[in-house]
Amino acid sequence: MTIKITPNDHGNPAGELADGNPLHRRPARRLKLIGFSVWETKGDGGRNVTFTARQYSVNGERRSFALLRPIIDTTAQGRVRELILDAYAEWEARASVAS
Repeated sequence: MTIKITPNDHGNPAGELADGNPLHRRPARRLKLIGFSVWETKGDGGRNVTFTARQYSVNGERRSFALLRPIIDTTAQGRVRELILDAYAEWEARASVAS
């Protein structure tokens, strides 16, 4: 999978480091991924990935529908998340050398 990283240069919302879109190959061949965001976690400086979702209401209760959904392999989302975090770390390292 090739991942395109777009840095969040404007700092809004707070904690969002980058957005991105993958070019689909393995292991995402059985998933449809529209986009994602890389976030800095509070306190420990770690990283997290969120995938595109849509909110809706049922009887006044807000719910969320994830747009990245496994077809067969329920562990595929975790592997995709790891690939994105690895790609972001590589992108971050290249960006710091270029500065």
